[in-house]
Amino acid sequence: MNDNYFKTNKETWNKKVAVHAKSEMYAMEDFKKGKSSLMKYELNSLPNIAGKSLLHLQCHFGQDTLSFARMGAKCTGIDLSDEAIKLAKSLNEELNLDATFHCCNVFDVNDHVTDTFDIVFTSYGTIGWLPDLTKWATIIASRLKDDGTFYMAEFHPIVWMFDYLQTPPVLRYAYSQDEVIYEEYEGTYAEDGKTKIISKEYAWNHGLGDVISALINAGLTIEFLTEHDASPYDVLPDLVKNEEGMYETKDKLYPMIYELKATKKPRK
Repeated sequence: MNDNYFKTNKETWNKKVAVHAKSEMYAMEDFKKGKSSLMKYELNSLPNIAGKSLLHLQCHFGQDTLSFARMGAKCTGIDLSDEAIKLAKSLNEELNLDATFHCCNVFDVNDHVTDTFDIVFTSYGTIGWLPDLTKWATIIASRLKDDGTFYMAEFHPIVWMFDYLQTPPVLRYAYSQDEVIYEEYEGTYAEDGKTKIISKEYAWNHGLGDVISALINAGLTIEFLTEHDASPYDVLPDLVKNEEGMYETKDKLYPMIYELKATKKPRK
């Protein structure tokens, strides 16, 4: 059954690539001219990455991967969408960088990537596409070197409890929900206002306890978990831009983003 979920999601993400590549959110021309696509949270939490190897899970069309490569990291990116990986490879060549990209499901990473890395990275709207965090965490641990770092910045699970297809949004889904969530709607979060694709998406909600427990059970040590009121992206209804150019809910009743860093300690 999961294969059908992934097949539908892949078809949707393949359609999104062309729209996102032209969108203001992804600012492709600025990126090509040298602007980093990385945000404050990940830049602050992953300093001094020059010379380190980095595996980027669910990299979309590779802007963050290539931004890390510009900072001197040796980068590998993977994504489910073949259109995304096609564009990532094109950007890598155009910008004369040395990143490597593979098209595969995150659960199949070990069939495509055998190296181990100093850093495994994922960010912003990734784990909600995955039904099984136990397998996800095991793959992360298997691709990390001893003393390697896993880092993620992700939308807070409270954010995903709302049905945003309703106006105003309705609290509909569980904080942690094993049952799949299906949504079908017109457009995409980086819509250009002209191209109205139909997004068909299957997703799952994962609470912080699920995320942390999966990583610990895979052998990783949690270094920190930080929650933030502000999102780098204006992707939800009625957010307010703050003085730093980040986006917050009007009432700040719940966090928008969390960061997590974990380490793979050598076995004794």
